[in-house]
Amino acid sequence: MADSGSASERREEGKKGREEEEEDDVVCLDPSFFVDRSYETTTFTFGSQVLHLLCLRAASTDYDLTGQLVWPGAVLMNTYLSEHPETVKDHSIIELGSGIIKKNIEMQSCSGNANAVLTAEKLEWGNYVHISNIIEKHPSGFDLILGADIYILLSYFATLLLSLITSMDVLVLKEAEKHGMHVKEVDGTRTTISNLEGVIYDITLK
Repeated sequence: MADSGSASERREEGKKGREEEEEDDVVCLDPSFFVDRSYETTTFTFGSQVLHLLCLRAASTDYDLTGQLVWPGAVLMNTYLSEHPETVKDHSIIELGSGIIKKNIEMQSCSGNANAVLTAEKLEWGNYVHISNIIEKHPSGFDLILGADIYILLSYFATLLLSLITSMDVLVLKEAEKHGMHVKEVDGTRTTISNLEGVIYDITLK
């Protein structure tokens, strides 16, 4: 029995040794490894406003870089707002999914372009801690909610959504109506940017 026990212990020690060697072979990469921070200063002109923003030219990895790019929807929305400044004048505003780099806020605040106080808060979809934090800092709420290209095509249902992309407008309308909202397409905003069709909706509570 003693010999058997010793052999069992040796086998166990050998097993642990192999597991430790396998762990040594595992390379764990921090998410920052995939993040491309080679930002370039890019100039955008919207009416009389000239913005210099740090951003990427394009997504260069499979990692989520949505907050580091300026998407066509943002160009469409800013073009409209520059042509209709009364839409946002004297209003408190929150933009969802802007993904803005803090350095860009600092650049605009110092450039003289900003006519209001600009701040950024972290908000992950469905994170009630983040939502509560924003509500606590802004108890009076906001007059307007802006959003451009804020939906996400997750891999496991991207194929389904892409197959329905031609009826995306209908899906947006139905979802808004389900939540008691009134949706109206803003006249003259349906256009094509970077080979993608875009449109602006005015959504209000009934």
